[in-house]
Amino acid sequence: MLSTTFVLLAGLASAYGAALQRRVTCPTGEQTANAACCALFPVLDDIQTNMFAGDTCSDAAHTALRVAFHDAIGFSNTQNFGTGADGSILLFGETELAFDANLGIADAFNLEVPFIKKHNISVADFIQFAATVSLTRCPGILQPPFMFGRVDATAAAPDNTVPEPFQTVDQILARMADAGLSASDTVALLASHSIAGADDVDPTLSGLPFDSTPSIFDTQFFVETQLRGTLFPGSGGNQGEVESPIGGEIRLQSDSELARDPQTACLWQANVNNQAHMASTFQAAFLKMGLLGQDVSKMVDCSDVIPTPPPLAAAAAAAFFPPGLTQNDVESACADTPFPNLPTAPGAAATIPQIVQSPLTAGDCDDDGEGCNFATFA
Repeated sequence: MLSTTFVLLAGLASAYGAALQRRVTCPTGEQTANAACCALFPVLDDIQTNMFAGDTCSDAAHTALRVAFHDAIGFSNTQNFGTGADGSILLFGETELAFDANLGIADAFNLEVPFIKKHNISVADFIQFAATVSLTRCPGILQPPFMFGRVDATAAAPDNTVPEPFQTVDQILARMADAGLSASDTVALLASHSIAGADDVDPTLSGLPFDSTPSIFDTQFFVETQLRGTLFPGSGGNQGEVESPIGGEIRLQSDSELARDPQTACLWQANVNNQAHMASTFQAAFLKMGLLGQDVSKMVDCSDVIPTPPPLAAAAAAAFFPPGLTQNDVESACADTPFPNLPTAPGAAATIPQIVQSPLTAGDCDDDGEGCNFATFA
């Protein structure tokens, strides 16, 4: 199924090239390939200036990225529910924020609703647009495409559509497949954990990074999930959490098992020290995810509105073992190829600091749904 997305990406690239000759000047002065895309420039300016200002791939960007997946995955090809990337997670937050898997999505409600209220685009488009723009704050990301014209949900998605970190690999892959995402897509999308943090797995801690470089889209996440776990960043014993190899770093049970399961281990390892592979497969899978449940034939390619991500130098993209860890700490699981030989970073073992939380995510909407102004969408 991923090949279909690569065809769409190729089509977008072709259209983008043609757009260099055929441009529309928007009322605000920007140029784009399609007049419909002009509606996005005021949104872009607002969120760049006021949502992501000073956010160098940190908490606000992580929050916008997370809610995009939790919204889009509420879709089934076989059970006839949901319309995918449709905004239901905020439009029907009174229902969906109460689901256990959506614990912490209240942060996205606090972050995004004040901006949604100011702009005349669908909630569905806003969620995916903000997530796409958030990626461009992160060095290592390939230029993300964006399709515009999602239709908002008319009902909430049901519970149990978002995979949980304590579920088995079979359960996770089955849920993703039911939404239209393959095992390859699943692993590719989990590259997002290279630029993410956990706020609620350990209830006593927030902003726990999944790897040692949480503000860089690099392959360290795939390296470090393959290392033997020895400690917890906090109290331990939390559902869905297993031991990690580095102080301050959290490891989800699902990530650990996907890295070691015969169905996905080689897909996982293929990303190690292969920045180009990781970036290109994520680009395709992220586009595919953001179109779940939507009629692409009625959408417009607005990729030329999306800013250019910062570059990642080759030296910064090179994978390594964290200080004090070596090849001997690898729990190799891919039967086809050996784990790549990597250098060990110099210095003493260190504790990875928590990700500083954005004040914009700390509004009136609480994780239990209390204080959320759902009347905003009435």
